[in-house]
Amino acid sequence: MKKTILAMAMAAPLALSAASANAETLKIGMSQYPEGLHPTLVSNVAASYILSTSYRNSVIYGKDWLLQCNTCVEVPTFENGLAERIALDDGREGIKMTVAIKDDLFWGDGTPVTTKDILLGYNISVDERVGNPGLQEAKTVEKVVALDDKNFEVYLNKVTFKYNTFVPDALPAHIDGPLYEKDPASYQKTTKYSTDPTNPGLYFGPYVLSKVNAGSFITATPNPHWKGKAPSFDELIFKTVGNTAALEAHLMSGSVDYLPGELGLSLDQVQQLEKRHGGKFNVHYEPGLLYEHLDTTMDNPHLAKKEVRQALLYGANRQQLVDKLFGGKQPVANTNVSPRDKTYYADVKSYEYNPEKAKELLKQAGYTLKKGVMVDGEGNELHLELMTTAGNKTRELVQQVLQSQWKQIGVKVSIVNQPARVYFGETLNQRKHKGLAMFAWYSSPESPPRTTLLSTNIPTEENGWSGQNYIGYKNPAMDELLNKVEKELDTEKRNKIFHEIQKIYAEDLPALPLYFRSDSFVKPKWLEGVTPTGHMFPSSNWVEEWYSTKK
Repeated sequence: MKKTILAMAMAAPLALSAASANAETLKIGMSQYPEGLHPTLVSNVAASYILSTSYRNSVIYGKDWLLQCNTCVEVPTFENGLAERIALDDGREGIKMTVAIKDDLFWGDGTPVTTKDILLGYNISVDERVGNPGLQEAKTVEKVVALDDKNFEVYLNKVTFKYNTFVPDALPAHIDGPLYEKDPASYQKTTKYSTDPTNPGLYFGPYVLSKVNAGSFITATPNPHWKGKAPSFDELIFKTVGNTAALEAHLMSGSVDYLPGELGLSLDQVQQLEKRHGGKFNVHYEPGLLYEHLDTTMDNPHLAKKEVRQALLYGANRQQLVDKLFGGKQPVANTNVSPRDKTYYADVKSYEYNPEKAKELLKQAGYTLKKGVMVDGEGNELHLELMTTAGNKTRELVQQVLQSQWKQIGVKVSIVNQPARVYFGETLNQRKHKGLAMFAWYSSPESPPRTTLLSTNIPTEENGWSGQNYIGYKNPAMDELLNKVEKELDTEKRNKIFHEIQKIYAEDLPALPLYFRSDSFVKPKWLEGVTPTGHMFPSSNWVEEWYSTKK
């Protein structure tokens, strides 16, 4: 769920393709370039969007928000008998799932997908030497046992209501297996997803990645061994234009055809584009589970104080911000859970704009106002760094609004932005941000925020920077609820635990909620079949359903 970028230059479009004039090409404009292309070790939106055309995670949430299995014949459930509760050797209770791989799945070099690929995917995901950001969650899988080439068993070391999302993903054992076995610690660097990303044997989706121009564009062409619905386009070109104003210009010039809602333009930019050029495009707004917020860092002595975090939210006029920038179409967030999610709880602490209350809280935290700036007992100014992705026009506007509003309560703000590939690939992953970090989390439906809030998921050098608790948040009560909620199989009881999690979140404010974003899709009139999801699994998971109506 995070989720990178490049150029502001407006030079003539690159010669992106050598495809014939008769080939049907779809040029997709993106505001970020992926920090990598490994399906397990990279978790940003850009990578997920591109990879979903050429690679498929085993179990995902579909367009209908229900589970579907891409690699297995059937999603294992208690009801169909493919999942069962079992007693573990140490007396705890776990879950066993029996899974069958589909017979018609082939890597792009013709090699069939087998249990060897599932075993490699599992081993890499749980190996601490590799540096998987989702390591702690992956360790829910105790072991995987291959029964034959197409059937395997998955054993979970605990009971969790999300049990059937833990079917391991496949990785190409015939290509990456020897590289991992030779030296797991250097696998992130030696994997063919990094050194040879156009190797067709890395992909088993409708497409394979055939060209990679780092930081600029990626081309995908049909997988000759794909047995599902044949894709309509002969070529997909994913073109990165990191500056969103420049991205719009590329759309208008025809350098790109389509801006996906997952990582194209922001809602306010699309609204303006629709006013000016609406007749040229089909525009769709999809509200969803995309949470724009400010990660704090508990390493900062100011932000470590709850009163400071609460004061910052009281001192931010978020309603005015969403009204002016987004026409009120993106709701202010009180926690990290969207009103569209069935676990949403409205009765939590909320923070209306109240600068006087913000000042009062800062005084309670030991600050006094001197020459217009709050200072602590040691004379240190309340001066915070506010960081986001460089070139994102909307985020930069939000930064400026917040900077101005917080100045009114005596808080100094310095804006320090980075290219997304650095911001997501290094700064956040290694917890190098010094103050507030603005970005968005995508989530799947009914998703406990374990990877972002559980204290054991704080990235450190010792754990290979795994986990996504970039905040450094530690709260035993939150840990207890996060561990409790996933074990609860009763929906009503589980929702009550989710509500308690949201109450603590709204009180503690480990991150400062801003608003829930709507994905804004700008499609050419001739593009059909794109279905937005509103959750973390992008519309490109169904790329084979896209088609052109051009004659």
